[in-house]
Amino acid sequence: MHNVRIGIDIGGTFTDIVVLRDDRSFKTFKVLTNPKEPWISFIRGIEVSGTRLSNAHIIVHATTLGSNLLLGQVGLEIPNVTLLTNEGFIDILEIGRQNRPELYNLFFKKPKPLIPRSRRFGIKSRISADGTELEPLDTKSVKKLASEWCDKTDVFVVVFLHSYRNPKHEIKAKEVIKEVCPNAEIVLSSEVDPQPKEYERMSTAVVNAILKPILSKYLTILKNELLKRGFKGKLLIMQSNGGIVSSDKAIEVPAAFIESGPAAGVIATAYTSKALNISYALSFDMGGTTAKVATILDGEPLTIPEFEVGGQTHMGRLLRGSGYVVRYPFIDLVEVSAGGGTIAWVDAGGALRVGPMSAGANPGPACYGKGGTQATITDANFLLNRLPNTLAGGKIILKRDLAIKALRKLGESLGLDLHETAYAIIRVANTLMSKAIRLVTIERGLDPRKFTLFAFGGAGPLHAAEIAMELGISKVIIPSYPGVFSALGLLLADYKHEALISILKSVDELREESIEVFASKLEDKLTSMLMSEGIPKNRIRIMRFLDMRYRGQEYTMTIPYRDSLHNAINEFLRKHLLRYGFTIPGEVIEVTTLRVTAIGLVDKPNILRETICKSYEPKPIGHREVYFGEWVKTSIYHRESLKAGAQIEGPAIIESNDSTILIPPGLKAYVDCHNFIVIEVKRGGSHYH
Repeated sequence: MHNVRIGIDIGGTFTDIVVLRDDRSFKTFKVLTNPKEPWISFIRGIEVSGTRLSNAHIIVHATTLGSNLLLGQVGLEIPNVTLLTNEGFIDILEIGRQNRPELYNLFFKKPKPLIPRSRRFGIKSRISADGTELEPLDTKSVKKLASEWCDKTDVFVVVFLHSYRNPKHEIKAKEVIKEVCPNAEIVLSSEVDPQPKEYERMSTAVVNAILKPILSKYLTILKNELLKRGFKGKLLIMQSNGGIVSSDKAIEVPAAFIESGPAAGVIATAYTSKALNISYALSFDMGGTTAKVATILDGEPLTIPEFEVGGQTHMGRLLRGSGYVVRYPFIDLVEVSAGGGTIAWVDAGGALRVGPMSAGANPGPACYGKGGTQATITDANFLLNRLPNTLAGGKIILKRDLAIKALRKLGESLGLDLHETAYAIIRVANTLMSKAIRLVTIERGLDPRKFTLFAFGGAGPLHAAEIAMELGISKVIIPSYPGVFSALGLLLADYKHEALISILKSVDELREESIEVFASKLEDKLTSMLMSEGIPKNRIRIMRFLDMRYRGQEYTMTIPYRDSLHNAINEFLRKHLLRYGFTIPGEVIEVTTLRVTAIGLVDKPNILRETICKSYEPKPIGHREVYFGEWVKTSIYHRESLKAGAQIEGPAIIESNDSTILIPPGLKAYVDCHNFIVIEVKRGGSHYH
């Protein structure tokens, strides 16, 4: 076998590995994550899989290293970064925008600037908004600063006003710094984010500068460890927009990979829903630390143009102004603290709360027996007999006495008995996750009842049916490998590169010929990048977009551009009416940015193999009492023994090595011809609780 592909997704609790072999067969594996040194989990996962790396030609990796750094994970230190900007503008990073995440909190503190004021310097230089030079760059000051800070700086970041229109001062500053400090890492805002809005551009450039040495060090360690073990293939990294790029390209723009881990599961759902001709799909990924939800329409995940990394959330909603702005496309994900290891607690008012604290992989839930003492969602499920006695294929043996001890302590504070406490934790967690789904549907103007819920992750299939009942969703689909579905998504992702150019003209001033000239240059650049990564030209797809707005508006709408400005204007008016409920006849429409996306298509594994479906009722391997507000005799099945056509009536539990599937009382499920488990949910649900 010399054509092995490996997907490795490092999560907060488990690291998932999928190995795709020559014969298109899969092998899946799980190991516990080492959050302080995630590369150890990466290598350990490969070792556990038994794969000879000399036979592997591609490894695709998803990491949350960037977000972990900016969330303050222990063991990750922010590098020393020095900022050069225009004289009088060194405080842009601190002033930011007037977004108040907590409107009535008089004691709210903005996030601490990533670069202290003592390392931010103003330089005489000025480019006007139209790109004209108003004041030349003071190269002597740049040279002096470079000499003074060369040995005390890991990365220089240069951000001058209006460099998106004319980057010559930034380019010159880089040249001067290189003369004095030839080995210096230098990040230019005009290269990483050539768009208007000085704060957003500065923040994006600074986040890139801070992550660059961290990601570079991490990937260097990975490459060296892989090389030692005989790997000679390509190491690819998942981006936050759902595309993959080479590890070398990843180091150039590390901020584009902040949410790469959660993106992989969404890509797997998008691929599957499109293959099944499901137009409205929800990706629901519940792991050991968080639950993540995304919306997919016609096989395409919804995306957003910017993200605030390290920001605070409230019930899954990101509080604008509480984090560090990164202006790159991200899959529109809502994440809530409701994973298996999420801790339940009692607040000052005596109410039960779930999250945001998590026991993670170490010490983990109390029932893991690794030192955890606080009750978690996993402890609650285990006590209610919804989980088997072992997890991860027998690697984790659960200890009931420790779960009881943790839940009893919590129950005493609530005035509830053991099982009432555990059941209350489940219901609160389900409410949190239902809220997340409402955020990506109802708050986007979409009806969740039209959607099919794809549930995966180690804990997703255990909660999906009850969440669907609460939201009126009529169908839940559990893929064949739910516990490692995100890692599988890594092998389904295409290469993806994006480039943009600022235009800032009204549609009356713009000509299609000018757009064509700009677009062709960007397309040539992106095509060259993909071809350098081994993608043949006939497998490259190009898409063009225009960011449009009414004059005077701050925010734009991204509109597909298909060589007709007239059609783009009509599409803008249609979308504006749909989103805001009005248009403004006669008002000037502006184009702020031209975007080009290049997709490099890869061969994908066939995860939808059809088999003969013959309806039958499988025999359970046993029964046990499971709590659904009361104890109910429940049938237990092994996932591996269920064939296509199996018909199952709830209450039932289907156990597998990587996940546990719950079918509540009153619901029915079947194994379809693709070997997926489909749970049919009655409208209004079976509200046994």
